[in-house]
Amino acid sequence: MATITTLASSVPLFRPYSFPGGSSRKPKKDNLSIKPPATSSLKVNAKLASADDTSSNFNKDNWLASADELSRSFPPGFLFGGGSASYQYEGAVKEGGRTPSIWDTFAHEFPDKIADGSNGDVAVDFYHRYKDDVKLMKKIGVNGFRFSISWTRILPSGKLCGGVNKEGVAFYNSLINELLANGIEPFVTIFHWDLPQGLENEYDGFLSGQIVNDYRDYAEVCFQEFGDRVKFWTTLNEPWTFCYNGYVNGSFAPGRCSTCTAGNSGTEPYLVAHNLLLSHAAVAQLYKNKYQASQKGQIGIVLVCFWMVPYSDCPYDCEAAQRALDFMLGWFLHPLTYGDYPESMRHLVGERLPQFTEMQAMMMKGSIDFLGLNYYTSIYAANNESPNPHDISYTTDSRVNLFQKRDGILIGPATGTPAFCFCPEGIRDLLVYTKEKYNNPIIYITECGLAEANINTVDQGVKDVERVEFYYEHLKFLRSAIKKGVNVKGFFTWSLLDDWEWNSGFNVRFGIVYIDHEDGLKRYLKYSALWFKKLFGK
Repeated sequence: MATITTLASSVPLFRPYSFPGGSSRKPKKDNLSIKPPATSSLKVNAKLASADDTSSNFNKDNWLASADELSRSFPPGFLFGGGSASYQYEGAVKEGGRTPSIWDTFAHEFPDKIADGSNGDVAVDFYHRYKDDVKLMKKIGVNGFRFSISWTRILPSGKLCGGVNKEGVAFYNSLINELLANGIEPFVTIFHWDLPQGLENEYDGFLSGQIVNDYRDYAEVCFQEFGDRVKFWTTLNEPWTFCYNGYVNGSFAPGRCSTCTAGNSGTEPYLVAHNLLLSHAAVAQLYKNKYQASQKGQIGIVLVCFWMVPYSDCPYDCEAAQRALDFMLGWFLHPLTYGDYPESMRHLVGERLPQFTEMQAMMMKGSIDFLGLNYYTSIYAANNESPNPHDISYTTDSRVNLFQKRDGILIGPATGTPAFCFCPEGIRDLLVYTKEKYNNPIIYITECGLAEANINTVDQGVKDVERVEFYYEHLKFLRSAIKKGVNVKGFFTWSLLDDWEWNSGFNVRFGIVYIDHEDGLKRYLKYSALWFKKLFGK
């Protein structure tokens, strides 16, 4: 899932998302000598859109009935599914020819950076149990399943010259065939952060332009082996999160930052993002030129963003909210739509922000057939009145401070994850913003979910009425966005199963299916799974 920290200075929280302190403050006029120009005529307003048909009728005592209200709200062909990622689900890290990724190394070498000291060696054992899990999907009634391919299961050396692993190919072929046999559409992510450790050792992974060719070779094997059946490809999952947590604060693999043993938080995230975008463009071009006509699939990317609410009506806070969106969503979606980074980033980051050649810009622009968008929460954005000129970092470049509280009041009800407030209206506002600023792309909500602390017994854990309410409210605001003309074609829960949640380990649960770690990883449908089952008419 998305595991994010902030655009401004951060204070670590229980979740890997971090926000600055939540105290109130009165906005002041920006006294900087250089004021960034407006990035577009589209303004981010302090007031959210009107509530229209989104008033809440949720009754916790009759939670199942709320599915009826939404059961006919979405058009035929709309994809509803659950999400997953290879390192968070599969386990079997030393089986079937797989070799270590940077997450294997990170979790084992830095267990202190994982909340419970755990790792993904077993995860939820999806590698051995996928057929039973597909049966669960069919029972719930989903018609899509989002999963990622483990690069080192396909290319153990990370490179094509090291050979293709037939066992890895056979596993994913079997998974894809099992899904299709049960009426479930595979929605495949090519890279979900588990970079081959061999490439990290050889040339520092995505810090080097060498990664583009190796990533393209890996993706081509995927197209060749699975493309006859996979109709939805995404090149990258949340490149923002990979850059921020991996290269700004070092909380994720490969664990680089200015205060880490190696790294530079003011330069490396921009370089990594640039190489991620070039890798995406190379793979998208390859697919469109060589495979799309015969395989008849689509290719996109998965991005993540909070909805940024101006801290006040002050113009400086409204501009700050726009900059925050530029530095989180626009960092990637602006090049993919217009061929270059947002003007605010060019202005504020300066020469530390890499340049695209004319040919690269042409490859980038229009390279996605659809956008995968992950949404979890909203946050207040305020103008940073006095940035430290000696603190050169991505976290300070945007000149934005982010707050969960205004006047001592949270932006939304607290959830089991301190960093995520319950802000369902933000999904509508983010979607409408994306439609208006980025040419109304086809959008799939590829992640949206609620975490709960792992403190309950099975009997307690399956009674996740709060998660039912979470999905009910978010789907209502999603319906509202569709009525406003946003081209949304699908929605994936994060996640299908309780999984291994990166540096939270097993301390939180996101799934609609409960995993019992005390009894052989048995699976139990939660109330939320039963709610979706009714929503789908199953």
